[in-house]
Amino acid sequence: MEAVDLRLALGGRTVLDGLTLAAERGRTTALLGPNGAGKTTFIRCCTGVLEPDAGTVRIGGQAVGRALAGGRVGVMPQDSGAWSGIRPLEMLRHLAGLHASPLPVDALAERLGLHELARTPYRRLSGGQKQAVNLAGALVGRPELVFLDEPTAGMDPHTRRAVWALLRELRAAGTTVLITTHAMDEAAELADRVHIIDAGRVRVSGTVEELAADGRSLEQVFLDHTTSRIRP
Repeated sequence: MEAVDLRLALGGRTVLDGLTLAAERGRTTALLGPNGAGKTTFIRCCTGVLEPDAGTVRIGGQAVGRALAGGRVGVMPQDSGAWSGIRPLEMLRHLAGLHASPLPVDALAERLGLHELARTPYRRLSGGQKQAVNLAGALVGRPELVFLDEPTAGMDPHTRRAVWALLRELRAAGTTVLITTHAMDEAAELADRVHIIDAGRVRVSGTVEELAADGRSLEQVFLDHTTSRIRP
């Protein structure tokens, strides 16, 4: 996946300001940035939800619409109110039915602890439980590329570690993964490459080892290259 010079203004505010980055095939790429930096907007441009004012996105050399139509892309949003009344396994079976060779629903649900939620409508799940359902929905179609927007937000440590293990397995199987996260340990554990963005631009990129080569932690590198929205 390659995005080049993406620009987008929403409500009179510049959200993406020449953002350029790539997610290497079969690797995990982490996108870090403060709230409002443009991370979710970037994913929406990469998945056809928003049309950038300028710039291009190519997925495996194809335009976004064509890649999506081919079932090559999975997307995990931060929340999915569209599924409000449906139960988790019903949702997964519906999504699985849209793909030619989906993952086995029961096995995926077992990995993410969803069987115990089988009778609970999506709207009544906790934040972490919704995230687990959203993740399963993004993966059930065996995508070649998956976008995960804060995949472990609200999860307890056990579930978080289980998700990490699953994402490592996806990478080992050749899936391209792009995650946004505020958890520096998550990025350090999972990412082959990290892009730190602020105000709609990439400020610094590299492997965790490259970014921390001078002895700074990844969090300190983040703080040094981004602007706080909170006044001390």
